[in-house]
Amino acid sequence: MNALVIDAFEFCRLKQQAQGEIPVAELGRLAQETVDRSGTIKWALAGDIDKLGQAQLSLAVSGAVNLICQRCLTALHFEIDSKSLLVLAKDEAQADAIEELIDDEGIDVIVGSATFDVANLVEDEALLALPVAPKHDACPESGVAAEAKGTERASPFAVLKKLKQ
Repeated sequence: MNALVIDAFEFCRLKQQAQGEIPVAELGRLAQETVDRSGTIKWALAGDIDKLGQAQLSLAVSGAVNLICQRCLTALHFEIDSKSLLVLAKDEAQADAIEELIDDEGIDVIVGSATFDVANLVEDEALLALPVAPKHDACPESGVAAEAKGTERASPFAVLKKLKQ
């Protein structure tokens, strides 16, 4: 994987932008959540300084992955489309202070660094966009659930009735 490492604070100060694509197969944690490791995650990152003088990153992540439906245990095509605003802090203590100051659930505060790995940030955002229990709206008539429907099970009471005779 081509690691994109940036100085997060300098990236924001210069209001730089970057974008790219990463194959799902190269994102280990995300690949584990998928059926077939196929697909590509597209991302766009923009640095800025907010009105309080804090460095902030705008991240957009999109792409398609195949997850496992929790009802029928077959592949479920899922579109990732996520945008987030991240305020950078120099350490955990400053992150807590900024979070209290901002008091906005829509903005996350993370610790930035001079060696900030963008691929990890993209993977984190993609993972957060996945549903906890992915399910088809209407499962196809195949898979484990359909097999279970297809096999007729005798009623335990019918079996007992035959034993009684």
